[in-house]
Amino acid sequence: MIQRLYDWTLGLAEHRHALWVLAFVAFLESSMFPIPPDIIMIPMILARPSRAFVIAGVALVASVLGGMLGYAIGALAFETLGDPILTALGKGDAMAEFATRFNDVGFWAVLIAGVTPFPYKVITIMSGVTAMPLGTFIATSILARGLRFFLVALLLWKFGAPVRDFIERRLPLMFTLAVALMIGGFLAIKLF
Repeated sequence: MIQRLYDWTLGLAEHRHALWVLAFVAFLESSMFPIPPDIIMIPMILARPSRAFVIAGVALVASVLGGMLGYAIGALAFETLGDPILTALGKGDAMAEFATRFNDVGFWAVLIAGVTPFPYKVITIMSGVTAMPLGTFIATSILARGLRFFLVALLLWKFGAPVRDFIERRLPLMFTLAVALMIGGFLAIKLF
């Protein structure tokens, strides 16, 4: 099953509409969708290393635009949209306490969430709720998401063939590690 899923993802990565799919996932992941765009981006780069930086650029632009949607959800529709999303992520109760401290460290929160597996959508919504200056939010989002996506693109562009070979020979292990990272990210949310 894992091999079929991997083959399907690589096939999707070579599809003519793959960049649109990546943009859609990156956009939604920044405001409400739980699956990171890396799941599509990495196979796309492995399939076409010559387009690594175009792929990273699409993920960056779509992710920042999606982050602005998350910001708007927090600023304009927290009660109807933002609170249910944060509650589903287990962060509804901690919201009030977090909001009082958020803007003091907002730049670092956006930067860390934008680069790490921590769900970026939580920070985008919180940035809107706490009225973080929009310019700071956008600039930090560009920096963080740019670091994340372009670093992945650079590494896969430089070491793509050996990485692809390693992944394909150890697919069950790679799948287990990916799941462990996702679970770790969700646990980090619960503890944060």
